[in-house]
Amino acid sequence: QVQLVESGGGLVKPGGSLRLSCAVSNYTGDISTMGWYRQAPGKQREAVAVITSGGAPIYVDSVKDRFTIFRDNGKKKVNLQMTSLIPEDTAVYYCLARTAHWPQRDYWGQGTQVTVSS
Repeated sequence: QVQLVESGGGLVKPGGSLRLSCAVSNYTGDISTMGWYRQAPGKQREAVAVITSGGAPIYVDSVKDRFTIFRDNGKKKVNLQMTSLIPEDTAVYYCLARTAHWPQRDYWGQGTQVTVSS
């Protein structure tokens, strides 16, 4: 069974930094897009940052210049470096991995809590 194992969430003060990591296990095929989504209480899940297998990142406007997504294709791993965190970044963060070949499937991590509070 394909699994996405996330780590790195926690409590941080405004202006602080965190790094989230996600690794795909039990899957030997190619992965195309990987990324991070988040869901705050009472809000819909939103895309934060995604990155293609070729390394092209896309960010939601609210995190541009603060977050950096990067991946290790050989290890099927994606990281999200978050800096200058603000309370509005508080959410459960979910990792996404999309298989490369038809029929494509999306796999999700279990979620990791990020809380930005003084």
